Amino acid sequence: MVASTEKNKLVYILTRSGQTDITISSPLEAHKPQTLIYSLIGLDVGYDNPMFAALELDFSSAEVDPTGEAVKELRKELVYYELDLGLNHIVRKWSEPVDRTAHALFRVPGGPNAPSGVLVCGEDNITYHRINNKKSDLLRLAIPRREGATEDPNRTRSICTGTLYSLKGGEFFYLLQTEDGDVFKMTLDAPDGVVEKIKIKFFDTLPLATSICLLRAGFCFLTCESGDRLLYELESLGDDSDDAVFDSSQFPSDPLKEYAPPFFRPRELRNLKEADALGSLNPIMDMEVANPALEDAPQIYTINGGGGRSTFRTTRNALEVLDLIESPLPQSASGVWTTKLTAEDETDTLIILCLHSRTLVLKIGDDVEEANNTGFLVETNTLGVQQFGEDCVIQIHPKGIRHIQGIKFPDDGAVATRQDITDWHPPAHRTIVACATNNRQVAIALSSGQILYFECDSDGSLAMAEEEISLDDTISCLAIPDVPEGSVRAYFMAVGCSNSTVRIYNLAPDMEGNILRDISVQGLSSPPSALTINFMTDKSPRGYSQYLHIGLRSGVYIRSALDELSGEIGDTRRRFLGPEPVTFTRVAAAGEPAVIAMTSRPWLAYTHPRTSVLQLTPLNYIPFKSAWNFEGSAFKGVICVSGNELRIFTFNDLLDNTTCESIPLRYTPRKFVGHHDQGTFYVIESENNTMGAAARQALIDQAEGAMDIEQTNGETSNGHAEGNELPPNYFGYPRAKGQWASCIQIVDPLTDKAVLQSIELTDNKSAVSVALATFESRGDNEYYLAVGVAKDLQFTPYKFTSASIQLYKISANGREMEFMHETAMPEPPLALLPFKGKLLIGAGTNLSLYDCGRNAMLRKALAADCVPTRIVGLKTQGSRIIISDQAQSVTYAVHKDQVHPNRIIPFADDTIQRHTTCTEMVDYETTVGGDKFGNIWMVRCPPKVSEASDESPDGLNLLQDKAFLGGAPNRLDLVAHYFTNDIPTSIQRTVLISGGERVIFWAGLQGTLGALIPFTSRRQHKMFQQLELLLRNEDKPLSGRDHLAYRSYFTPVKGVIDGDLVERFLVLGRDKRETIVGQIQGSWSSEMVDEAIWNMRGLYAF
Repeated sequence: MVASTEKNKLVYILTRSGQTDITISSPLEAHKPQTLIYSLIGLDVGYDNPMFAALELDFSSAEVDPTGEAVKELRKELVYYELDLGLNHIVRKWSEPVDRTAHALFRVPGGPNAPSGVLVCGEDNITYHRINNKKSDLLRLAIPRREGATEDPNRTRSICTGTLYSLKGGEFFYLLQTEDGDVFKMTLDAPDGVVEKIKIKFFDTLPLATSICLLRAGFCFLTCESGDRLLYELESLGDDSDDAVFDSSQFPSDPLKEYAPPFFRPRELRNLKEADALGSLNPIMDMEVANPALEDAPQIYTINGGGGRSTFRTTRNALEVLDLIESPLPQSASGVWTTKLTAEDETDTLIILCLHSRTLVLKIGDDVEEANNTGFLVETNTLGVQQFGEDCVIQIHPKGIRHIQGIKFPDDGAVATRQDITDWHPPAHRTIVACATNNRQVAIALSSGQILYFECDSDGSLAMAEEEISLDDTISCLAIPDVPEGSVRAYFMAVGCSNSTVRIYNLAPDMEGNILRDISVQGLSSPPSALTINFMTDKSPRGYSQYLHIGLRSGVYIRSALDELSGEIGDTRRRFLGPEPVTFTRVAAAGEPAVIAMTSRPWLAYTHPRTSVLQLTPLNYIPFKSAWNFEGSAFKGVICVSGNELRIFTFNDLLDNTTCESIPLRYTPRKFVGHHDQGTFYVIESENNTMGAAARQALIDQAEGAMDIEQTNGETSNGHAEGNELPPNYFGYPRAKGQWASCIQIVDPLTDKAVLQSIELTDNKSAVSVALATFESRGDNEYYLAVGVAKDLQFTPYKFTSASIQLYKISANGREMEFMHETAMPEPPLALLPFKGKLLIGAGTNLSLYDCGRNAMLRKALAADCVPTRIVGLKTQGSRIIISDQAQSVTYAVHKDQVHPNRIIPFADDTIQRHTTCTEMVDYETTVGGDKFGNIWMVRCPPKVSEASDESPDGLNLLQDKAFLGGAPNRLDLVAHYFTNDIPTSIQRTVLISGGERVIFWAGLQGTLGALIPFTSRRQHKMFQQLELLLRNEDKPLSGRDHLAYRSYFTPVKGVIDGDLVERFLVLGRDKRETIVGQIQGSWSSEMVDEAIWNMRGLYAF
């Protein structure tokens, strides 16, 4: 059965045909007009006709009552519906009145020895109902309340969520959670299938959840209402605990009768133990993209969560890695390699480190120790190490190649034995500057511009080819892929030259029997610094292809497809990684081939596990200049050297390309502002219906004083002390209706990664806005924090006792602040903005300009009633001000101060009512914003209106324009509109990646991070537009939802292409992709469409 909030109820019969196919019947209707449905469940009836229970409220009598008195007489009912399978008809079987506060239902298991029925949860009570039962047979118990010094004993609780768990043998129990987070274990005594008593006892206190799931493996998964999802290990079922047990015999079945409420004392976790957490940004209250850490790419700073679980988070585009080993080195190393001793070895045996003018050889065993008598030249720099042939190892150094055969470690010691050593030396006055190797081939580049090529002989020795390559340009790098399976050699070699080219030469004899022939060439924008060739998985018919990776000295990474037959270069992808030259090493990530690119920070180039397209993501790790693949007996990973440290790490999850760092906050954060020069952020936090810190402390002190008197009289306490305050991240703060707990905190996410200072607001005041400002009258080097404050604020109806602006002076290092003065305001100032050395304040419908005085803020200008409802946001460029209204979109205003000092004139507003939540100026004429119904929209001021607003120095032409339809004289044009399915809380025009272009980045209340990327060519825009249209028809969702109607939920979509839908193209089958591409106008291939989609994300976002 599926029900809507009002009237509609539909029943579908699901029939299984075969092993996998499921047939859904036409719906059966059980509609009832003018009826609200609060909860709906299916009952456990065994093999009888299916039954459903619903909480309903029939409001038909209230609809025709003009006095409004009939609302008080409405009854909420528990209604049972039965599906008669024989007649294929739905019947209203039974109904009975329930408590007016009832809001949730839980089914009771049925069967031969199970009672069946339903639990009805209301305010402060839980009642057991069964069909055809009498009113006197109802069993009811009260929900226990917290006992403590700061708790209100008269406050009632309600069940918010819960779960049923069935044990072996037919026993079962419920875990039910209240809005405080307290979890209770509830059981039913039903010895003969008839419920005689229901019992409840305190189990544990968990963060408030939307769903609880008990797993058979002994774990409890919690989807929290805010913050991370949590996994707990079930240590006990709570049967042996000393917590009080309450049952239905202690409470009357009539909810109107008086009863003594049960109480319990909350405690730390006893039956559950936290095992793991799954990160979540829900909810995001505010967001800013900035780079105070001066990293290669900016970071995303957000304030998240609610209550005691609130956090300040720093999100970076990076792959999380797991450090396995960290060991110091005697001196800094510039290179690292690992090698096996024979081709049959499954694990690496040696680690070779290139130190300053020497080489260090280490043996891998139970302990890593220096290896002796291995045959390696240790008094020179090493350029490369390779396991060669069957049982040989080669060492390449500037003066030649050392070929070592038969290295063995007798008795698993550190002293090696070997069979033979052969040295090859280059011609006189020449050195080796670059090399490339695999198990059977070696290529070296000499300082004279020559390239010499070797292959493995039948006895494992080096056999130099007669052919060689002589180039006029300096050779900077070489690359040879691994030998393909079933072949004796790799087919191609890549050569990077100082003339900004990469050339491909054949290593396998051509039709004429020649090798080292120039096959293809690719021009570059900068000289190459590194090359590598490897096979990577992709969406080709074979599932993998050969790719050439090119690193440039300018910090640009290039990946091109290298044809395995012809050696032609194509399908090129580029991205800027950092300001330093790029170097490579081939590794394995999640068992698949990948490449680590090393520049100012390390990156991983890999194939995305879901879409099978190239993914480039930086690593959340220290910078390093050399790395190599590591295969040990206990684990596999990547070995790297950074300065004088040797590290081994592995990758955690290739699907998650972001990492988060969290700093706990005190209350629910509302807004924040950053002091980027000092790397600090200032967060305002406020909690409604919550006891303030001063009131909490007073009650705790009072309880401790009373306890001291009792102990003096000879009484002792057991359990928790009356005055102890439990951790708010689990237990929350004490509730108090109409009260506010609010504070201002300084957060340092860079060095201390903690809260530096907290200032509590007293007298039931709550912070509503914040801005970091400098005042022209005080000097540019002095920073001030302006905080908008409201006293006794209430939202429904909207009222307050007083409002003000509190001004704090920021210290020189930004880590402390000092209160200066407080200025009264006519209404709560919901919007603050630094403007021309002063402070713009939006209070109610009025916009004011204030300067800083000695004892108060001084008003310099006032624009009265410049918006219809209430100002909630301000943005500016130059003299133009964008004013956000709570329910009437945005208004454009201009500040004139040349003739008449400080005049603010509104001159244009929107044509559509929008409940604005956030805005940002895209350019001088254009504004992008979001509203509380999940839309992102963009409006633009007409060019003539924009020019006219800036023409007059005194704004007389604007004042003379007549208001139009109760608004400003002019109207804005709609440029774009898009439904996001999340409420945008912050929007910003910014750069997300190093070397990228500006995008519009937004954050949603439910934890969504999204970007709007501008098109740079009309041809590309047309292709994406057609692709979106085709995917709407070719890749419909399982639910059958119409995509165009979905993205046009409130207003028809305009000027925005759904990137999430377009990226579905990457996961379609090859045949379907070719069919779609064939319908796109223009010369587009599947590979070209892939590249265009990759560029839109890879070059602008992540």
